[in-house]
Amino acid sequence: MAETKVKASGRAGASEEQLIYANILGIGTWIGLATLVATFALYVFNILEPVIPIDKLPSLWTMKVKDYMHANNLPHGWGWVHLINHGDFVNFIGIAMLSGLTIVCYIAIIPTLLKKKDTPFVVMAIIEVLILVLAASGILTAGGH
Repeated sequence: MAETKVKASGRAGASEEQLIYANILGIGTWIGLATLVATFALYVFNILEPVIPIDKLPSLWTMKVKDYMHANNLPHGWGWVHLINHGDFVNFIGIAMLSGLTIVCYIAIIPTLLKKKDTPFVVMAIIEVLILVLAASGILTAGGH
């Protein structure tokens, strides 16, 4: 099991894998947020032309998502990747980065868990990665858009 180190003060400290996870999460979050700000600027300042013009958006806000996507011929799932050269889709890069950060963190701690021979946590981390990758892949659908 993942051990928590006890400091001389008697207070619990973070384990090696917790520190690895936290460091990657911290750095990845800042990179993801910077990406969101930069791609939002590309959209707002019209540096990249949007698929749907900004002035058309207010008339579309009342639509249900399914109707909105159909009316604008927008792709489902990972289809947005083909539209990242447009201002209103380039910001999905930052969202995808932040969404995938947990997968990267789990993968990063697996070697440390293996080194510690912490088999239950190795198995759980691998299963977590597999489940998250499967969920992100879009292979399984549950009636979303």
